[in-house]
Amino acid sequence: MTANDAAVADRIESDALSGFAVEGGDVNLDMILDVPVTVAMEVGRTRISIRNLLQLNQGSVVELDRAAGEPLDVFVNGTLVAHGEVVVINEKFGIRLTDVVSPAERVRKLR
Repeated sequence: MTANDAAVADRIESDALSGFAVEGGDVNLDMILDVPVTVAMEVGRTRISIRNLLQLNQGSVVELDRAAGEPLDVFVNGTLVAHGEVVVINEKFGIRLTDVVSPAERVRKLR
């Protein structure tokens, strides 16, 4: 990213938030607090050929790129926001966050 690209990104980000500005320079996010987002947890990934994909059936095992016990990735609308571990709560799966990506780092990744 060039310096000009960074300046444009800063201007766009500033313009996008300007509608939320309130007295004192604070940002008021009340308008967007009820907007739904998609949260996804990723255990791991792998790449397989279409031939092998078509051979999968019930009982097949697909090896992933993560070791057992490694933290899961937590994505919100496709952006990594945290890492965590699986927990069971009232017979449902959940995730305990062990590391949260800082807001500054999330904004940096968007650029």
